[in-house]
Amino acid sequence: MEIGLIVIALIAGIIGLIGVIVPVLPGTLLSFGGLVCAYFVDGSTITPTQLVVFGVISVVVILLDYVLPGYFTKLFGGTKSGITGATIGTFVGLLFGVPGIILGPFAGAVIGEMVGRQASLDHAIKIGLGSMLSFLVGSGIKLIAGVYMIYYIVKCIISITF
Repeated sequence: MEIGLIVIALIAGIIGLIGVIVPVLPGTLLSFGGLVCAYFVDGSTITPTQLVVFGVISVVVILLDYVLPGYFTKLFGGTKSGITGATIGTFVGLLFGVPGIILGPFAGAVIGEMVGRQASLDHAIKIGLGSMLSFLVGSGIKLIAGVYMIYYIVKCIISITF
């Protein structure tokens, strides 16, 4: 049972980090799930307080992941068309690997603004940059949370093993 929890914790933590880049994977949730598995291993160094703190951090990060795209798009002057385009661009970008994942929201927001409200190219690009910035900020926050969680998972496993 212990070995199974350790393996699940590591796999969930690693897939959680991959989920930072791949939007269809619930990265933060997987990383936290890995931390929970590591917590239940006999001799775990993860405290209940750390588990609660990372649980709260995970909820905040997940909420920010939903709020940031709309916030940044609106901050840069975008409309519902731009937000919709950025969302579609994110999923289409998945087909083109990491460059597509980064540039997809930008291209989608630009196309959405130009088609939806017939914005000028300059204005649409500004909104696209806001959308891309949103993705980068959100990914950065998820990466920081995921790295900390996998750090505690590995630290726990090392302390149990040695």
